Amino acid sequence: MSDTTVASLIERVSAQFQSAGLTYGHGTDNPWDEAVALVLHVTGARDDAQDLGMKVRVPQVEQVLSLAGKRIADRIPLPYLLGRCTYMGLDFRVRPGVIVPRSPIGYLLSQPLPWMPQEVNRVLDLCCGSGCLGIVAATIFPQARVTLVDNNEDALTLAEENVSLHQLHTRLDLVHADVTSGWPFNTELNQQPYDLILANPPYVDAADMHSLPAEYRAEPATALAAGADGLDVLSAILNDLGHLMHSNSLFIGEVGASAPALLRRFPSLPFIWPDLEQGGEGVFLLEGERLSSHTAGNN
Repeated sequence: MSDTTVASLIERVSAQFQSAGLTYGHGTDNPWDEAVALVLHVTGARDDAQDLGMKVRVPQVEQVLSLAGKRIADRIPLPYLLGRCTYMGLDFRVRPGVIVPRSPIGYLLSQPLPWMPQEVNRVLDLCCGSGCLGIVAATIFPQARVTLVDNNEDALTLAEENVSLHQLHTRLDLVHADVTSGWPFNTELNQQPYDLILANPPYVDAADMHSLPAEYRAEPATALAAGADGLDVLSAILNDLGHLMHSNSLFIGEVGASAPALLRRFPSLPFIWPDLEQGGEGVFLLEGERLSSHTAGNN
């Protein structure tokens, strides 16, 4: 047994992260929280006074320091090193090749949105990645059937693992399809409109792709890059959105820093920009009733 405690190990790793000048944003936004996430994961300790004073065994100290070293040297997002992350209070498996869960849409879903349909029985999660948003929606709306769509087979494999992890097989369907190829991507699943549609597609424009920190370049470029203005994927979704919605449906999309480009591309669409109390940017809503009087294809 070493003399290292959970608290002292967190302090040590946090100091290393602080001096290394890392970039955050994959579940944490500062060196202290990143160190806490790493140490608690390896030791299995809880974030409370009793466990913080617990002595850490030498092999665990060495494992923590080894992972911290990789985080610093290779600028790999911590969830990739741990193989998991916590998002919206839920555990998700994570691995390289699939974007790390972090969308502010999840936090927005947990709020009492005045635009939300009174009944949410059918949910569509486009560009689902790890499946995190669809799974969060399934927990918030326990009566809903959720369809997860992605064109990346690795992402769908991981999403299926996360669906199994949360024991949601009976309510979640997975579809391999490219949302830029037009609708319907699956005739059987599109026989009825959806009450709630979620989309966190690639939206980073070409200029920003060139300036991304190393931690973000460690994620698959196909999950981030979306052409010169960041709208290659989202434009395709919006152009056919009306076919998937009814008058009471709600669409929640994320466009990040490409929001100004979105407004220029679709000046007539009735976007709603809700406050994001948990941080983030570029999340918008479209109501089915208001969308019915507009056609996104007139851009």
